[in-house]
Amino acid sequence: MKRVRIVLADDHPVVRSGLRGLLDTMDGIEVVAEAGTGQEAIDAVRGQRPDVVIMDLQMPDLDGITATRLIVAENPGIAVLVFTMFEDDDTVFAAMQAGARGYLLKGALPRDVERAIEAITNGEAIFGAAVAERIRARLGRGRAESAAAPFSELTDRERQILDLVATGANNVSIGAELHISTKTVANHVSNILVKLRAADRPEIIVRARRAGLGEP
Repeated sequence: MKRVRIVLADDHPVVRSGLRGLLDTMDGIEVVAEAGTGQEAIDAVRGQRPDVVIMDLQMPDLDGITATRLIVAENPGIAVLVFTMFEDDDTVFAAMQAGARGYLLKGALPRDVERAIEAITNGEAIFGAAVAERIRARLGRGRAESAAAPFSELTDRERQILDLVATGANNVSIGAELHISTKTVANHVSNILVKLRAADRPEIIVRARRAGLGEP
């Protein structure tokens, strides 16, 4: 079974040590490098080519949002999980726009950290419960999506993929059906989650089915 290779980026050695200790107890996870600045995180990614970067936002040299943007631009297949104390709306959205696939607040339960790593490794986007609630509070659900044109904020390809996701299909089978790579599907799914302000894949499946997608 392939191990998930992780780079930890946080300017506090005690925090890194504690998080590494937690990750070392999880099956299938290997911490391959640590970084204390944004630039060190970029250098570690270039040297190690990890699957996941766990990124603090407030760091010297380069802040975590800038580092995330540069890492994702160079390595679209690497998933960045923001792990921070900042939960204000502007910071959350800035991290998502920079390309982060996940956002957890420090103090999250170990099972939440493990679930987030698993989700973003599988191409999903995920927010901690507190962050997801803040996003909902700011943006709201508003009116229900129009029955005639549900999810108008999505592109045609994203709606096509959402329709397949709603059937329960995984990224591999969706890629095979549409003749695109699994990584491309994963990127589309991440964009869908962010655009729909959804916490995880099960939520968009429920919402899509309510809107009539996923039907044979």
